[in-house]
Amino acid sequence: MRWENLFADLEGELEAAEAAERQGEIAERTRAELSQVPWIDRLAAAREVSLDLLGGATVHGAVVTVGDGWAVLATSGHRPAPVVVRLAAVVGAHGLERGVRAAGRAQVERRLGLAAALRRITRDRSPVTLALVDGRRRVGTLDAVGADHLDLAEHPADEPRRTHRVSGVLTVPLLALASVAPVGETSWA
Repeated sequence: MRWENLFADLEGELEAAEAAERQGEIAERTRAELSQVPWIDRLAAAREVSLDLLGGATVHGAVVTVGDGWAVLATSGHRPAPVVVRLAAVVGAHGLERGVRAAGRAQVERRLGLAAALRRITRDRSPVTLALVDGRRRVGTLDAVGADHLDLAEHPADEPRRTHRVSGVLTVPLLALASVAPVGETSWA
């Protein structure tokens, strides 16, 4: 009888050791897989996120699209609006799933850079608020977008862009840009 208990105890210990080894292998494989997932893929797979930006702003919204160095969030504030965020200005993200890869992100979007996304806004001619990485905000209409900069015709937020209303044209290097939102967007913290 004692021998049976002894062998049962040994068998139990062996099973426990094998289970612990399997759990260790699973954990190691999980860590290895996660190490291969870029955060941009996790962002593209997310639904609702909050992005903390250089300069202290936070943008909340649903992920609409993610491109090469930029993303568009559809905010859900008082006046829902799309906000273009320069990904290099993101210092933290809330709401990303661990180890999730974006499924089928459009290849065209991945190739389009920030300047291409901003050129679409330029065609619209709507007043925008620029959030800069130092925390300042500038209001006006995007006049032009170059390879690495943009020109903002500064004018009162509640006025359309008219030559006599433009107080000046500010050239902003894209590296200084945190985000671009329609004037009046209230989802920034």
